[in-house]
Formats: sequence, structure tokens, C-alpha cells
Amino acid sequence: MKDKKEFRAELAAGYGAGTPVSQNHAQLIEELSQLYPAELATTRTWFRHWRTIRKQYAWMIIVGTANVLKRFLDIVVSLGALVVISPVFLVVAILIKATDRGPILLWQNRVGKWGQEFRFPKFRSMVVNAEALKDKLMSQNEHADVKIFKMKLDPRITRIGRIIRKLSIDELPQLWCVLKGEMSLVGPRPPLPREVALYTLADRRRLDVTPGLTCIWQVSGRGDIPFPKQVELDVEYIRSQSFASDLKILLKTVPAVLFGKGAY
Repeated sequence: MKDKKEFRAELAAGYGAGTPVSQNHAQLIEELSQLYPAELATTRTWFRHWRTIRKQYAWMIIVGTANVLKRFLDIVVSLGALVVISPVFLVVAILIKATDRGPILLWQNRVGKWGQEFRFPKFRSMVVNAEALKDKLMSQNEHADVKIFKMKLDPRITRIGRIIRKLSIDELPQLWCVLKGEMSLVGPRPPLPREVALYTLADRRRLDVTPGLTCIWQVSGRGDIPFPKQVELDVEYIRSQSFASDLKILLKTVPAVLFGKGAY
């Protein structure tokens, strides 16, 4: 094996001018490995470590930028919508109050990101004692999964309630949750604690992000989609979410609401 002086002399002489470049490279690596084994191993480890750190920071910057844009969109749209549609809120509130003199809003505990519960408002679309009547109607659940209760002709729904549910107007007070940061415009819908108690470990993947006012399965059939498919679509959204995909879902939400497919 050459010593270090011979190796340096050979490099200075051009390292075999007639030898192919690829062969030169392979020979150079071999010689370096023999002359400086510890130094070369340390250098390779350092470069691998540097590439890993660089990729991690690049990913953090990309994800952080997307989160900032998403939160900016949430604030601007929710604040603007609360101001613009405030007359609609007033009309709906009067109609609900005139129906049965009951409360205008229904407040529930819902489960958000990482299992954190928060107060969730909706325009009341059912009779005052709807929750008490729900247990009696469980045998008539039309949804294939027991984690979700749905009836197309739910007797608890009031006349004005059937209209605002069809057009998703009952969900509009949740814009306040979006403005506060408890919800986002786009994300998996926040479940009830009793529903989460029945979740499998795979189902809980839906709780990895901030819940949304609309989501990918709500623009693809809403209540007609079985629960396992809802979870599948939510997980797909979580894995591939981006600012562009949020805008796409928001644009698809408009015709989904107007046609009211799967809303009951």
C-alpha cells in the first residue's frame, strides 16, 4: 500500500492521465479509505447527519408556512363571514325563537385536536328535549355504524330546523370557533365524546389535526358515506393536506350545500 507521501505525489502528477474518470474515482476512494479510515468514516457520518438535519428543517419550514397560510385564511374568511352574514343570523334566530320559544343556540362538547374538548355552537334545529328522545330512537338509526346516529325523517327536527339543516345554516355559528382557533375552515368534523369513546385506534387518527367546518367527505356525499369511508377520507386529507387542497374543498362545499345531497 502506498504511504501518504506517495499518494500525494501521485495526486500532484495528475493521478494517471490515461485512466478513465470513473476508475480514477473508485481508486481514489479506495486509497483514501486505506490511508484515512477513521477520518473518512467520520466525514461520511457527518455528511449523512447534515443531510438528515437539512431535510428536517426544510420539512419544518414547508409545514410551518402551510400552517401559517391556513390560519391566515381561517381568520380572514371567518371574520369576514361573521360580519357579512350577520343579518342571516338575526333572521334565523327570530324564526327559531318564534317556533317554540326555546333557546336559539345548541351548545355541545365536541372533541378537537388530540382529544381536547371544546364548546361547539349550532343553531338549534330540533326540539328542546332532543337528546333525551335520542335514546328512544336509537333502534331506528339509519346509519350503518353505531358511532353515528342519522335518520332521514328524524321526528325531533322542527320545521325551520329542516330548512337550516338542508342548507347547513345551522353550522354557521361554528365560524366563531374557527376565529378562536378551536376549529379550522377545512378539517375532519369534530365528533361527540360519546362517539370517540367507541373509536378504534385507527379511528382516532382523525383527531391528529384541528377539526373543520367542512371536510373532504362532506363534499362527497355527507351523511350518505359510511363511517369507515369517512375515516379513510379524513386520513387521506391529513396525509396530503395543503393550502391548495383546502381551497379546493372550500370551493366544492358551495355546490354541496346548495344541492344538499346527504344532508338530513
